[in-house]
Amino acid sequence: MSERNTALRSMHDLGLAAWLGGSLMGAVGVNGVAAQEGRTELSTARMAGIGWSKWAPIGAVAVGAHLIGASGLLAANSDRVKNQAGVGVSSAAKVALTAAALAATVYTRALGKKVDLVSSDDPEDQETAAQMPVDFTQARRQLSVMQWIVPGLTAGLVVLGALQGEQQRPSQQGAGVLLRAARERLPL
Repeated sequence: MSERNTALRSMHDLGLAAWLGGSLMGAVGVNGVAAQEGRTELSTARMAGIGWSKWAPIGAVAVGAHLIGASGLLAANSDRVKNQAGVGVSSAAKVALTAAALAATVYTRALGKKVDLVSSDDPEDQETAAQMPVDFTQARRQLSVMQWIVPGLTAGLVVLGALQGEQQRPSQQGAGVLLRAARERLPL
């Protein structure tokens, strides 16, 4: 069996790069252009919503690719996770941070859909918005915060990925296995 995981690493890294880059570009570029060019609060929200909606399918593929790659790498490195000191902790932190980034992404998209519904000039959307009242100002405020949380969390995943890359160095693997064995033998 090959010890290389090139396809999984590529999915992990490219997916995460697109997830981070897309969310950061949207928060800066899409929202920035909408704020500059929108004449009213509704038109600004509508313009930003159009831009984010264009990105959403690509963003979903990026997140999916990252999750597949991350899951595959975790399975492929299960022995290191169990036997090398520090790898289990960094892996658990990465799983928790990935879950937080995914939840933040989903919540951000849900907020964006609410804002899109209220700001739409489509009569059907306006009718739906009237039936399900949304506090537009509150939703936009929450959305503006969440659109910065997603790149922050995904940047944290990049840092954890760098740490895990360092943990794969041969010198780190040997020392980590010895440290884990010593801890298991010494009563604390």
